[in-house]
Amino acid sequence: MTTRRPAAVALALLLAACDAGGPSAHPAPASTAAAGASAASSASPSPAAPVELTLAFGGDVHFTERTAALLKDPATAIGPMTGELSAADLAVVNLETAITTRGTPEPKEFHFRAPASAYQAIKAGGIDAVSIANNHALDYGRVGFGDTLDAAAAAGMPAFGGGRNVDEAYAPLILPVRGVRVAILGFSQIHTLAESWKAGPDTPGIALAWDVPRAVAAVRKAREQADLVVVFNHWGTERVSCPNEDQKSFARALAEAGADMIIGAHAHVLQGDGWLGRTYVAYGLGNFVWYVGSADTGVLKVQVRGRSVIRADLLPAVVSSTGQPKPLTGSAAKAATDRFAALRRCTGLSPNPPAA
Repeated sequence: MTTRRPAAVALALLLAACDAGGPSAHPAPASTAAAGASAASSASPSPAAPVELTLAFGGDVHFTERTAALLKDPATAIGPMTGELSAADLAVVNLETAITTRGTPEPKEFHFRAPASAYQAIKAGGIDAVSIANNHALDYGRVGFGDTLDAAAAAGMPAFGGGRNVDEAYAPLILPVRGVRVAILGFSQIHTLAESWKAGPDTPGIALAWDVPRAVAAVRKAREQADLVVVFNHWGTERVSCPNEDQKSFARALAEAGADMIIGAHAHVLQGDGWLGRTYVAYGLGNFVWYVGSADTGVLKVQVRGRSVIRADLLPAVVSSTGQPKPLTGSAAKAATDRFAALRRCTGLSPNPPAA
């Protein structure tokens, strides 16, 4: 979507203007025109057909160790799946790093950070918005987190799931996409340093899934403001391909609150997808641009008509030796697609959307 990127930023609600329809270049014969005028005067106009959108999602992205070298050329950093992301009406990933050269490492095992050129790489990769509701956004404290927010604003990269206070952190990012108001919220369900990283009334931080009443209220508010509501969660048990009970419980709460789509990442492996009632859920997209491992990944393409997800397909890939996602083809692609479909068995989700 790089050629049609919305100019919106977090917390901004923009309404797309409607094009005014001009007169026909070839007017109908008089008798036909008169009949049409008579019909128009006695019948209500037909409602416009729902807009169909294609949304694309990737999992965790950072630029650390082997992926740090990718920032030498930000235009090519995301790699060969850039075309799939750019072709979507809206593309979103989880940004699993602080964007800073300052700050003090927090008391935790792994620390990720990258320079501001990471946002250039993300934009060049066809990505339109990033979640910062995760367990690495504050790896270098609130100084580093402030830099992350500042760099996003300077780059024109919409970020959600965190902010300079609790209201900003839980507020939806609302983007106009082909006349559709799409709200995106992000929540972290990771325990590590959650209490010290959460946003407060006057304290920068991230939005937590553990505060279920606040998260549910945020989704309900987004439902009132937008046509389509998407939630991107950071959750799950690392290296476990089945969603845990915390994920399932939170997904139910979000669906009941009005989320149309729930996407997740964090576990470093793919987790299954399907429908929870009318809400589409993809529990885990694994790593996308990552510094270790060679795991299944891909771009999740989701087709939406109005509020309804009518189709979802994983375009399979593998995290390559560069840390970039490399598309799979042929028998390897089919095997990866079959593995992803099999993950649904432990999710409790339906393989198909509900009948209209």
